[in-house]
Amino acid sequence: MTDQPPRRHQTKRSKKNPIEWHGHRIVTENDLDNVFADTGDVERPHIYMRRLRHGIVLVVLVALLVAAVFVAVGINRGDIRIAALEPDPEPTYTCPAGPFEVQSPSAVTINLYNSTTVSGLAGTVGESLRERAFVVGEIGNRTVNRVGMTAIVVAGPNGYSNAFTVQRQIPGTTFVEDERTDATVDVVVGSGYGALIAEEELDATPAGLVCADPTAESAEAESTSSTPSSTPAAP
Repeated sequence: MTDQPPRRHQTKRSKKNPIEWHGHRIVTENDLDNVFADTGDVERPHIYMRRLRHGIVLVVLVALLVAAVFVAVGINRGDIRIAALEPDPEPTYTCPAGPFEVQSPSAVTINLYNSTTVSGLAGTVGESLRERAFVVGEIGNRTVNRVGMTAIVVAGPNGYSNAFTVQRQIPGTTFVEDERTDATVDVVVGSGYGALIAEEELDATPAGLVCADPTAESAEAESTSSTPSSTPAAP
């Protein structure tokens, strides 16, 4: 039997590998870098798009805020004017100045309305105008918010000359324009009416119409353009 030197009992363990643990290799940072190398691709597209949208919204909000401040300063200084913020201009009315020619009475149709409590006043005026060859149309009653007036002559743009002709027949009348398209003339007779101008005193000189003050007569113009209403007196 061959003598063999006794084996020395290994009292020390072999030196451990720092990247192993119980027989398993530990993944290091270098290993991760090798596997997940940066290729330039976006790792999470939804996160990138969300941040992109937030950035765009923020830029737009800042731009709108700057624009609002700019507009506010411009409006305050008067450099910028917005039509919707401007006060509505006061309505203006220009009395038709003409000059208008006196028309033949037979070419002028007049509707007569009594605004007083004097019975038959509109009919009386109508008879006087017929005697001068005017065409008398409707005779009726109409309420007007004016006391002591002589008469109101109402016509549209096509009846300026006819209204002028009527004003030369009745002294102290005022003209009120409405939106009618024909050439007829309405005459609303008031309590101040006396009679027609004498024929020998009629003035045929061309001129403009004599108009009412549009601010003082606005209610009057509306009533003279409305449907005739009944009054206690006969026309």
